Amino acid sequence: MTPDEYCQEKAIQSGSSFYYSFLYLPLERRRAITALYAFCREVDDVVDECTDASVARTKLAWWRQEINAIFNKADDGNKPSHPVAKALANIAETFDLTAERLNAIIDGMEMDLNYNRYADFDTLRRYCYHVASVVGLCSAGIFGYRNPQTLNYAENLGLAFQLTNIIRDVGEDARRNRIYLPQDELSRFGVTEEDILRARESDNFRRLMEFQIERAEHYYAEAFAALPAEDRKSQRSGIIMAAIYRALLTEIKTDGCHVMRQRVSLTPLRKLWIAWTTWMKG
Repeated sequence: MTPDEYCQEKAIQSGSSFYYSFLYLPLERRRAITALYAFCREVDDVVDECTDASVARTKLAWWRQEINAIFNKADDGNKPSHPVAKALANIAETFDLTAERLNAIIDGMEMDLNYNRYADFDTLRRYCYHVASVVGLCSAGIFGYRNPQTLNYAENLGLAFQLTNIIRDVGEDARRNRIYLPQDELSRFGVTEEDILRARESDNFRRLMEFQIERAEHYYAEAFAALPAEDRKSQRSGIIMAAIYRALLTEIKTDGCHVMRQRVSLTPLRKLWIAWTTWMKG
């Protein structure tokens, strides 16, 4: 299996909505974004699947060595060994990926080893920046842009995506003893940690989630307000992803924010339909 085939398999197996936003890209850009996505999945899986934090830290440190090898230009035999790292090495220079940004993504994964609660939105936003906004910045470079303002769009869009994930995964995260909803906001809406951990829904919880949805929608709006017209076409993959995620937010809100005991999702056919119709709109 080639590095590109490995990355493609990783993307397909994840079942992520991101996969549908890649379908209409030119081949080289699709290869690059798939490699970036596979990298994100690999380092995220380290944290999700390792029950021993020290083992997870060791594995993340190994990934940092792989990143160093990707950008190592010296002929000293220090080359990346993992298929995903090899795929990234093949596209890093062409699409302006940097070691700093890839390491920043790992910094975010390490925050999951240090925190399972977030005191306030400022702390949560820092986490979201590392695990999602930096990915948005990398993705914008792969898709291509002319106006630097597009990076503001990409940063806000990544934040909106991560907030959507947090909303969708409240119950799933709680079962791993993780609560990403800011602690001060739980208190403001009269929701306790025990309510979240025991999946106790209430009107207070619904109002809390509606507040989270409103915040996510704000960042989608901020992102698109910052997207320059000349880069809209090149950034269509992000626009497709936003259309899918905003449809998911609408589904969650319409369903009454029942995210404690179930994971609300869109069918693959609906995602494909949203992707196609959004692409055709340009």
